[in-house]
This record gives sequence, structure tokens and C-alpha cells, in this order.
Amino acid sequence: MKSLHTSTLAFDIVHFFPFLNHQLLPMILNKASFDSKISQFFSSYLINRQTQYVWNYFTSPFFRANVSVGQKSALSLILSAFYIASIFHIFENRAKNLSISIPVSFLLFVNNGLFVSQEKIYKKSNANLFCSYNIISSLFNQFGLVIEHNKLEVFHFSRSTNNINPPLLYLSPVGGTILRSKGTW
Repeated sequence: MKSLHTSTLAFDIVHFFPFLNHQLLPMILNKASFDSKISQFFSSYLINRQTQYVWNYFTSPFFRANVSVGQKSALSLILSAFYIASIFHIFENRAKNLSISIPVSFLLFVNNGLFVSQEKIYKKSNANLFCSYNIISSLFNQFGLVIEHNKLEVFHFSRSTNNINPPLLYLSPVGGTILRSKGTW
């Protein structure tokens, strides 16, 4: 709609792939009703692995290589999708349980996320973004993931031709900073 302003909150997740929890993944798969063989496979995926190095005629002893899910792993995007889907499913349920309707859309690009709010008043957009960020940062912590608060960015978009100075977004109560708009269009 023409009279709505669009506000976004962009965030970054610290070391997304190394922090994926292998004990949590089988529980997520079971809850999603996957075949037990798939859950069993992921229960041992990249756990108790070993590697050794060969250089010319030298062969090293075996070394432990428990390095979680590597970013270049063929399954990393699939595993991250399971994590993210379950986190945002819980996010939606928490909002329903609190009897609040948070008119926010969200996009996630593996280790970067974006909340989008459209309102007539910037204060309402900021409240929507704050509430969403508060819930999702708590959930991420529970799943072993951490949001880099110092990399948060807020953008406001408007069709208005007036000079707009949107209010600041105060995220300090949830561990974030005070955010000024990165740009207004």
C-alpha cells in the first residue's frame, strides 16, 4: 500500500555452520516425522571422525576431526534448513501463545536474516522489529546459535516525498545496540 513505510532489521549469525548441534538434529528430524534411518544417519554424521595425512612416503597417525558441519559440506544447506525451519516454527508458536500478532515477515539466507515490517507509523514498525528480534535472539541462543549484535542494521523505505527522520530502534534490553537507520528512501 502506498501509505505504508517498510522497515527492515538485518542480522548476522556468528559461525553458523560450526555451531550446528548434532544432538539436536535427530530430534528435529524425528519431530518432523522423517524415517528413523535418516535420524540415525545424522546422529553419527561428522561425529567421531578421524583423518590422517599422507605426504610422499610419510603417513601420519589418525587425528580426531570432529569439526561439526563444514560450510562447504554438501549437506550443510539442508541441515541449516532443518534448523531454521524449526526455529521459525517455534517463533510463530510463541507469538501465538503470547496472543500477539507480529506483522513481520522474515527471510533467512543461511547465516544472515532479515525482518520486514510494514506499518503507517515508524514506532509501530520498530516495536514489531524489536519484539521479533527479542524472540528470535532468545531462540537462537537456545539452539546454540548467536546473533552478532554489532552487525545489526535497520533500513527504512518510504514513498513519502517529505524529509523523514525515523525514530531510533533501541535493542539494548535484548543485548543489541541502539540502531540508527542506515538509509531512508
